[in-house]
Amino acid sequence: MKAIFVTGGKQYYVSEGDTIYVEKLPNEVGTDVEFIEVLYVNGKSGNPTVKGAKVVGTVEKHGRQKKIVVFKYRPKKKYRKKQGHRQPYTKVTIKSIVG
Repeated sequence: MKAIFVTGGKQYYVSEGDTIYVEKLPNEVGTDVEFIEVLYVNGKSGNPTVKGAKVVGTVEKHGRQKKIVVFKYRPKKKYRKKQGHRQPYTKVTIKSIVG
């Protein structure tokens, strides 16, 4: 089964057994998480969501991505600003798709 669901303002296209990285979730490692905002399940698309559909996954780990460098400057004005950013994530393995 294939599904498209929304979490953290992003859409993910998954099937059972997939491992994905989503925006950080408050769930503990090893617990199950349900995504109920499902847009598409096996040919059925919702308006805007499919009623009664959900995607169930297991939280594998939490972490932070690689650092990116944000560098701002104004030419000829001696203004330079450098800062780094590491986005937190949650690794989720999809167990089942109900729909």
